[in-house]
Amino acid sequence: MKLLLPTSTAGSLPKPSWLAEPEKIWSPWALEGAHLIEAKQDALRLTLQEQMHAGIDIVSDGEQTRQHFVTTFIEHLDGVDFEKRKTVRIRNRYEASVPSVVGSVSRQKPVFVDDAKFLRQQTDQPIKWALPGPMTMIDTLYDGHYKSREKLAWEFAKILNQEARELEAAGVDIIQFDEPAFNVFFDDVNDWGIATLERAIEGLKCETAVHICYGYGIKANNDWKKTLGSEWRQYEQAFPKLQQSNIDIVSLECQNSHVPMDLIELIRGKKVMIGAIDVATNAIETPEEVANTLRKALQFVDADKLYPSTNCGMAPLSRDVARGKLAALSAGAAIARQELTV
Repeated sequence: MKLLLPTSTAGSLPKPSWLAEPEKIWSPWALEGAHLIEAKQDALRLTLQEQMHAGIDIVSDGEQTRQHFVTTFIEHLDGVDFEKRKTVRIRNRYEASVPSVVGSVSRQKPVFVDDAKFLRQQTDQPIKWALPGPMTMIDTLYDGHYKSREKLAWEFAKILNQEARELEAAGVDIIQFDEPAFNVFFDDVNDWGIATLERAIEGLKCETAVHICYGYGIKANNDWKKTLGSEWRQYEQAFPKLQQSNIDIVSLECQNSHVPMDLIELIRGKKVMIGAIDVATNAIETPEEVANTLRKALQFVDADKLYPSTNCGMAPLSRDVARGKLAALSAGAAIARQELTV
């Protein structure tokens, strides 16, 4: 990106009520068939317009085409039975009814490529597309076939690479892999988690990112955060190996978190998406609050490698709040940008 401090969102934006019940992360679609496809495209156009109106530089579909950031991808794959459900614990935090892996997993056709092509047709701005990461995918399933988290992760990594290559060909500038599980399963991250992520980006020429956050602003995540103490040092576990990886950008949570900013020094040399918007509150940040978060981060990341962003997705928030937060992100980045160019 030639622009200094280009802004982006980490993931989802609120869905309009005519597409799905708002302020929920697993909300069923309100329409079916051709009407649903049309509604998704309308919602994508709308969320794109809102990003551009707010001054966001790297735009996305706001995940308007997905019911959920993990399961919508998985439901298009063979080998997973959505009728055969089991209750599992997600990221050691809360229980959920999830589909089962019943056979060899495979991808018969593209999942999001048509949606990405549609987004590319709507704008000349850089676009980012999010995919679930291998480790977070396996944490959202019951595996009755491979019976090995690592084996299943490698299979998903191959499938993700197929999708990512076609997204790149469709004109996507940044492909982001969402890996909140990296903040929980530290031994697995370093033993094979980062390796499977590198398999997912193999051969890509576009920029790649990994998004590692502390989760959506839902009660289970907020309650978990309260148990983490005055310093959140989870990033310390994965950052050294990520710094040596081929991933271009690391996206992390900073605003209103207890993450010590100096941990960013561990990924010196990487581009960093700094979460400067708290998605766990309806309070809209002031531009100065955003700028202050960016100033702190600039002590540990070079200005040409800093991308102001949100902590996580904003699907559980109202559209009004999300619009306000996007505007604050853009205005705060403009303050910091001005200070750097004086």
